[in-house]
Amino acid sequence: MVRKVKEDEAPLPPYFNISPDAALAELGEATTTEGFARIAEACAKGRDDLVGRGLNAEGRKTLRLFSTWEITRYLIPVAAAHFRRVLRDNPALPQGASETEGGAKWFTLDEVLRLRAHFAAEGSKAKEYKPYRPKDVPAKIVAVANFKGGVGKTSTAAHLAMSAALDGYRVLVIDLDSQGSMTSIFGGKVADEWETSFPLLARHYARHLRATNQGRIERGEAPIPIDDTLSDALKVRAQDLVKKTHWPNIDLIGAQLNLYWAEFQIPVWRMAARGWKLWDALTDVLAEDGVLDEYDIVFLDTPPALGYLTINGLAAADILLVPLGASFLEFDSTGRFFDMLHSTFSSIEEGENIAARALGREELSFEWDAVRAVVTRFDGSQQAELAGLMQAYLGRTLSPSRQGFTALIGQAGEQVAGIYEADYRDFNRDTYIRGRETFDATYAAFKRLLVGIWRRDELDVSRAKREEM
Repeated sequence: MVRKVKEDEAPLPPYFNISPDAALAELGEATTTEGFARIAEACAKGRDDLVGRGLNAEGRKTLRLFSTWEITRYLIPVAAAHFRRVLRDNPALPQGASETEGGAKWFTLDEVLRLRAHFAAEGSKAKEYKPYRPKDVPAKIVAVANFKGGVGKTSTAAHLAMSAALDGYRVLVIDLDSQGSMTSIFGGKVADEWETSFPLLARHYARHLRATNQGRIERGEAPIPIDDTLSDALKVRAQDLVKKTHWPNIDLIGAQLNLYWAEFQIPVWRMAARGWKLWDALTDVLAEDGVLDEYDIVFLDTPPALGYLTINGLAAADILLVPLGASFLEFDSTGRFFDMLHSTFSSIEEGENIAARALGREELSFEWDAVRAVVTRFDGSQQAELAGLMQAYLGRTLSPSRQGFTALIGQAGEQVAGIYEADYRDFNRDTYIRGRETFDATYAAFKRLLVGIWRRDELDVSRAKREEM
C-alpha cells in the first residue's frame, strides 16, 4: 500500500533554510578585474580542448568522408548502381577508399566535386548535376542578422554555407562578429584585427581621406593626417585576408575579439570626415578587389547588435535572412529589429539625399533582392499555432521552412561542428535523415530565392545587351 505524503511532510523548496555560514563557505573570494582574465584563460583552454577533438595530427580541422549511399542520395542525383558502373568504366575518376576489404567506398568532398563535374559533362542533360549559376552576374552577398542573441544566427549562416558548398557553389564566409563563433566552426585561426575585415574598412576610409586631402590641398588647407594604421591598411586586399578551411570550396575571412574596436574607431573616422560613406565600405572593397567574381555566394555573419559592422554587412547584402524562434518575445524583438533597420537606413538616405538634391545628383536608395525571416529551433508540438500566427502577419517575409531541433543538431553543436560534418554512422540512420531534413528544407527555401534572383538578373543582362545592339 502506497502511503500518501501529507502536505506538512512534503520537502520544502530548496530556497528555504539556507544556512548563511554554509553559503559563505561556498562563496569564495571576491572577483577583481584580474579574475576576468583567469576566467577567460580557463574558457580558452576549454575551447581549445573541445575544438582540438576535431583536429588532425597537424592541428587542423578535417572534413569527414562521404559514402556512396550519401553521395547518390544527397549530392549527385544518380542511382547507386549507375554511380558504381561509371566509376568502373572510368578508372581515371576518383575511386574512393574502403575501410575494409570489399567494404563501402568513401570519398573526400573534393573528389565528390570532381565526380559531379564528370557527370555534368557526360551525364544526362535532364538532370541538375551542377547548381544553377548564370554567367555575367556577380556573386550574391547574404547577411544573416538579428540583434537578439540565441536565435540561431551563426548556426543558420554556417549550415547554409555548408549546404551551398555541398551543392557545388564556391562560398566565402566573412565573420563580422567579434565573438568569432563562425570562425571557430570553420577552424579559423585569427591572430589579431589585421586578419579580420578591419583593414578593409580602414582602407576604404583611408582612400576617402586621400581624396579629401587632395581637395584640401588645392584649396590651400592643411590635409588631415593619415596615420600608420591607415597607411598600412592601404596595402591590404581582401584576398590577403582569405583563409582556406577544411571545406575545399568554403573560404573564410575570420574574426576575433579585437574586431570589436572597429565599433569605436569607425565613428571617430566619421567625425573627422563627415563625407565618408561608411555604410559603403564593405560593398566597395569587395567589388574593387574582385571578390564577387571569385565566388558564387558570400555569407556575412553579423554581430547581435545594430552597430557599424552590422550596418556594413546589411548595406552590402543582396539577401537578408533574419533568424528567430517561434516565441512571443523573439517575434516582438524581431519586429523592433526591423523597425530599427527602417529608422537607420531611412535616416542615412534622408541625410545623403538632402545634399544629392541640392547638387542635382542621383539620390541614395538602399535595396535588397529579398528579405526573409526564418524560424529556428522549432518545436512543432508546442509552437505550431504561434508559428502560424507569425506567418499570417508576416506573409511572404517569413520563410515557410521551419528549422526543427533534433538530436543530430544538438550533438553537432556540442562538437563545434555543423550537422553536415556529422558522420551518419554515429547515429541511427533514420535519426540522421530526420536531422538533415530540417536544414535541407531551409537550404531549399534559400536556394529558391537565390535562383529566382539570379534568373531576374540574367534576364536583365540579356535585355540590356539586346538594347545595346
